[in-house]
Amino acid sequence: MLRRLLVAVALLFAAAVPTAPTAQAEPGVLLEQQPTTVFVGPFPAPVRAWHLRYRSTSATGAPNAVSGTLLVPPTPWLRGGPRPLITYAVGTHGLGDQCAPSNLLAHGIENESALLAQALTQGWAVVVTDYEGLGTPGTHTYAVGQSEGRAVLDAARAASRVTGAGLSPSGPVGVFGYSQGGQAAAWAAELQETYAPSLNVVGVTAGGVPADLNAVFASNDGGAAFGLVLGAATGFAAAYPDVPFASILNDRGREAVARVSQACTVELGAAAPFAHLQDFVTVPDPIHEPHWQARLASNYLGTTAPKAPVYLYHGTLDELIPFSVGTGLRDRWKALGAKVTWQEFPLLEHIAGVSIGGPAAMSWLGTKF
Repeated sequence: MLRRLLVAVALLFAAAVPTAPTAQAEPGVLLEQQPTTVFVGPFPAPVRAWHLRYRSTSATGAPNAVSGTLLVPPTPWLRGGPRPLITYAVGTHGLGDQCAPSNLLAHGIENESALLAQALTQGWAVVVTDYEGLGTPGTHTYAVGQSEGRAVLDAARAASRVTGAGLSPSGPVGVFGYSQGGQAAAWAAELQETYAPSLNVVGVTAGGVPADLNAVFASNDGGAAFGLVLGAATGFAAAYPDVPFASILNDRGREAVARVSQACTVELGAAAPFAHLQDFVTVPDPIHEPHWQARLASNYLGTTAPKAPVYLYHGTLDELIPFSVGTGLRDRWKALGAKVTWQEFPLLEHIAGVSIGGPAAMSWLGTKF
């Protein structure tokens, strides 16, 4: 009894004290941990959980602090070797801090809980990043893969440092994501060998990936979910101060951006149905301005072969991320020599793509542990 009490006191002390200032810490260093409770609907989930704050890196290479949540099954891992860890990248949640996965998990309203549960029931730990600026100071750098991929990798490094979680820095790591999360997972796959070479990444699953943002913009400009385009433009402007955005907005644009900056998924997608970017700005064709094109090019996937094997999947009727964008990434990676398992889902649109493809992708990861 006394030993358990001393351990509990030590954990509380570790949770209360940041381990290092952000600017001086290395990427992946755990800055703070705090025990928390996550819910499935009104009921506490039967897991051990910590809210984390950890050091990561922005799209321009600056140190930043990102938050997230670590979930660990309560039962010991008895299958040999360290417990596997999934670093989980959520799909579009929005730009307002209230939309952060950590907040939704704490209130039992996280819409990807079923996939998290699939991993946890296998005995795997799961760390869910909130991404840059979502739940932490600043604007969420929505759709900026360079930032998202680093946040996903650093979440795994930080999780292995959580006192009491029982995770090993050398344990097997799987990366999972769909839609925005697919972009984040794919960028984690491309960045891992140079940015986080010590991570033992054994497999990456990425679905509905917006690999070519120029093509995604062209498909959604004037579409039903055009609000996502405004969200992405807001995220890019937050990540890259050199891209002209706030300075070229008209009155309608300023009002719309103010709304999407605080919106969660549904409100974001429905913020400006069937509108065009040109309706919100004072200059013609802003997306092809040189600064914008340079930054979009730096977030174009398929120029580096992932070191780990990848399971890539896409619905053939995806109305948000064209199917051709998914096959293009597949072809570029394969041409570079990457180990890619490709799965297309006939007649599935975007949301159905994760409903059907997500469980299959999670099962594929299990074959790599």
